[in-house]
Amino acid sequence: MKDNLIRFIQQVLPMSPDSAEQVVAKFNPMKIEKNNYILKAGTVCNASHFIEKGMVRSYTYDLQGNEVTTAFYPANTYTSDLLSFFKRTPAKEYIQAITNCETWYITYEDMQASFHAIPEFREFGRLNIVTQYSLLKERMLSNLQKTADQRYSDLIQSHPEILQHVPLKYIASYLGIADTSLSRIRKESVKK
Repeated sequence: MKDNLIRFIQQVLPMSPDSAEQVVAKFNPMKIEKNNYILKAGTVCNASHFIEKGMVRSYTYDLQGNEVTTAFYPANTYTSDLLSFFKRTPAKEYIQAITNCETWYITYEDMQASFHAIPEFREFGRLNIVTQYSLLKERMLSNLQKTADQRYSDLIQSHPEILQHVPLKYIASYLGIADTSLSRIRKESVKK
């Protein structure tokens, strides 16, 4: 049942099958219907999710009240509001299912207990946080150093499934451009 989760953990930190089984023992299954929330802004993030099937996004609102997509989480990725989860503070973003989803989740309490009891889990957690930080840093630098065309190209090269499951308005918001600009970029991309 937890084969994809075990593969994900072993990609982050290779370990024996017995250790991997011990790491995933505290993860529980959850089904989330399309448009339902894993997390709402203003609440504390109490669970961290591995996306088994489906597509999830995180978003917030800018100063003008516009919805801004901040990340996409396709299958075989990990999602939570790390700041809220570890600091036990209210989240500033929403995490929402774009499609029907199946996840494996671990609660804050179970994660903390596993960090103390299982050395491999502690190292997996550290490496996963480093990976999440790296992705955030790359996104920040990409927004500063690349054109919208380049950011779009990077997005569809790294996660082509996003185009199949994500409304274009979310993609435009994620890229920081208007829907009309995204249409132009997509047309030019097809020509190439």
